[in-house]
Amino acid sequence: MLFNSLSFVVFLVVVLALYYSRIFSWTGKKRMLLLASYIFYGMWNPPLVILLWISTVVDWSASKQLATHHLNQRKRKLWLLLSMFVNLGFLAFFKYGDFLLENFVSLMNAIGVEYQARPMDIILPMGISFYTFQTMSYTIDMYYRKTERARTFLDFALYVTFFPQLVAGPIVRAKELITQFYEPKRATANQFFWGLFLLTAGLFQKVVLADTLLSSSSDAVFDSGKVMSALDSWTGTLAFSGQIFFDFAGYSTCAIGIALMLGIVLPDNFRYPYAAIGFSDLWKRWHISLSSWLRDYLYIPLGGNRHGITRMYVALMLTMLLGGLWHGAAWTFVVWGALHGIYLIIERMLRGVVHIKIGKYNGILLALLTYTCVNITWVFFRATDFDIALGMIKSMFFMNPEGELILGEFDIVKVMVVIALTFLCHWFMRNTSMKEQSEKLNPLILGVVWAILFFMICISQGTGEQFIYFQF
Repeated sequence: MLFNSLSFVVFLVVVLALYYSRIFSWTGKKRMLLLASYIFYGMWNPPLVILLWISTVVDWSASKQLATHHLNQRKRKLWLLLSMFVNLGFLAFFKYGDFLLENFVSLMNAIGVEYQARPMDIILPMGISFYTFQTMSYTIDMYYRKTERARTFLDFALYVTFFPQLVAGPIVRAKELITQFYEPKRATANQFFWGLFLLTAGLFQKVVLADTLLSSSSDAVFDSGKVMSALDSWTGTLAFSGQIFFDFAGYSTCAIGIALMLGIVLPDNFRYPYAAIGFSDLWKRWHISLSSWLRDYLYIPLGGNRHGITRMYVALMLTMLLGGLWHGAAWTFVVWGALHGIYLIIERMLRGVVHIKIGKYNGILLALLTYTCVNITWVFFRATDFDIALGMIKSMFFMNPEGELILGEFDIVKVMVVIALTFLCHWFMRNTSMKEQSEKLNPLILGVVWAILFFMICISQGTGEQFIYFQF
């Protein structure tokens, strides 16, 4: 079920009506939310709800054992390994099964062994990467005694499947969400209306900005199969940089808003990332819940910065490579992660050599430089194969003088205006938040802005496009 669909609007109204009715106790409301979450997920492909159940039962059983004080270290480790085996096993099979098979066949053929395999055509369960990482963080934290065991199975099951953030995050830690289920939650009037505003703002980002204004130009360039001119290549890449941001940030904004309407607080997932100065700053602003997950459960266990510079660079690169592979089962995603790893390493190497005092004017130039480098990585993220990606990169650096022009003037101007406004908006908002700015606005002006957002969503109508990150 998509947030940008009429069926979800009906679903949400029914859930809110039941949630705020007096017919359920708090436990009854949690059961209703759990059932609603399964319906929300099952509307896409009912049998795959079974994966959620298995993951929930395995991690609940593992955490029950890990919370036992008399359990020796060897058995604790076995329960952790069981949890990781099941969760990562599902992820490996459903997300990477075909990818691994294709690469195995290529390897056999490369060494002279004639081997062909039938594609497995595995259905990728929506959001499997998100709920797998979320539930794994709970078991790992239990193993290291960093969090308390959920009080009831219902609280834990709701943590795994809470529908606002189930399929595309934010990836929430257990101590941030499970504890909110212990006591009755009811949104205040301010929370409810701010949540509704966030839902509107998120849909505006998805329906109007991502789907209506940017996706067509991005798709036209990347799916054309032609050698593009420099102008079209940059326009298509910039369009995708806006599309991927508004699509994903739009989902996160919707998720945070819907949860807030229920009185549940979810953490921010984006903080104006295109105003980042450098790549360390970028990853503190882009998909924050994933970058902090990778830092805590991968980069630090790999040694982090505790064992010298060389080991730190290796840990950094491995983290970004696996972060790239997390996004998709293709080598282009690995290259995307590798480029970010290289950027981060170069940035750390320069820190000891170049000392720049960031001011108002050089700051925006450095942010623009960072954004330009980010756009080069987006080419590999969006392209379906290396031929397309390398062709685009050559065109962007004026190495294809015979490249074709396929975008009209209106499309180019439209993309440039939207991206320029987006970059400036991020720059001016980089040290503040939408909530903070809204509190400074006259309520009448805020109401007019809200009405305009809603009106734009209605007239855009949208194409009913799925959120891009659902496939991850």
